Amino acid sequence: MPISLAVVENVIREAGSIAMTHFKDLKNLEVTKKSPRDLVTAADVAVEAFLQEALAKHYPQFGFWGEESGQSANQTSRWIVDPIDGTHSFSRGQYFWGISVALEIDQELVFGAVYAPALDDYYAAEKGKGAWKNGRPITVSNENNLADAMIATGFACLRSYLKENNLQRFCRIAEITTGQRRFGSAAIDLCLVADGQVDAFWEQELNLYDVAAGALIAEEAGATITDFQGNKGLFPKNILATNGKIFNQILPLM
Repeated sequence: MPISLAVVENVIREAGSIAMTHFKDLKNLEVTKKSPRDLVTAADVAVEAFLQEALAKHYPQFGFWGEESGQSANQTSRWIVDPIDGTHSFSRGQYFWGISVALEIDQELVFGAVYAPALDDYYAAEKGKGAWKNGRPITVSNENNLADAMIATGFACLRSYLKENNLQRFCRIAEITTGQRRFGSAAIDLCLVADGQVDAFWEQELNLYDVAAGALIAEEAGATITDFQGNKGLFPKNILATNGKIFNQILPLM
């Protein structure tokens, strides 16, 4: 592994402290709109700036791709960062938002971490080495019946005003499942699949920085990661993550 897991965790947790400083003072939080339904806050900008500087200090050989600042010159080996995934939740004082950091080398994700500061949950994974939450190994659930499953999704497609959106798909699946959740952060959703808290998650019209870390964490915990047609791999524009055991039941509903 070309990085120290401890060093990176310390950096991400420090970024979390920066985010929490803003989170505890929401009445003074500066919020602007990148588009009519897409927010960016001073916390997003501050966290990303810190991560870019700190990661470059420790690992100058890697490039950087952040949601707010864009791509650096070197993109062959790069950090892929969403400083606050779930900005809208963050801005309203809700707890389900996270800092997502992945390391991609030669188009392969080798490390991913998602930290939820308000919950103090740190999820991480190393390619081929498994996934963990707060230092303890995690695995996907054993649920094998879609009718008894807990599922999660999101609606970035609506934020993008897509005519082909997730509403009918959600209705089909919600109608035959026991529990449905919408937490507002794809990064957190993928970690909940990894941790067995939900059995499947899907969403459309995301970006790589939304799902890179979470998808690796889920995969290393035993999840299947495909597109809506069942093709294996990471497809941010239509991602389906399941515990594997209900995959064949949910796929026809996508």
